[in-house]
Amino acid sequence: MSQNKPFRILGIQQVAIGGPSKDKLRSLWVDMLGLQVKSTFVSERENVDEDICALGTGPTQVEVDLMQPLDPEKKPAVHTTPLNHIGLWVDDLPKAVDWMMANGVRFAPGGIRKGAAGFDITFIHPKGNDEFPVGGEGVLIELVQAPLEVIAALG
Repeated sequence: MSQNKPFRILGIQQVAIGGPSKDKLRSLWVDMLGLQVKSTFVSERENVDEDICALGTGPTQVEVDLMQPLDPEKKPAVHTTPLNHIGLWVDDLPKAVDWMMANGVRFAPGGIRKGAAGFDITFIHPKGNDEFPVGGEGVLIELVQAPLEVIAALG
């Protein structure tokens, strides 16, 4: 494996928490802990209805996404793993994906695309396979292209 990575992981961008009902998640994260709901995101393709909440402010702000499925019988089942995924800021997403794939990292289907918060994203698969043996060991990991202000603040 090459040690000269053409990218840097800068910090945590988000933590996504799933449950059968956003109402119960909001009662803890918004009502009790005081996070602010910034926006909502609904996607039939991703079977999700989520509230995007803010923890902190400015370029080091961390998202806490509270997710419920649109249909509990369909996949992806965003509610069956309470800690659904963790998102990491990366300074150069395309270079990171190319380098990681060349070094055996398995990515989930879908490639690089716009995420719920408007940034380019992709996911490292929770499990490796024969072709790409490196995965998240049970954890779905979202890589998120950091905007310039985050790169400046965390880089």
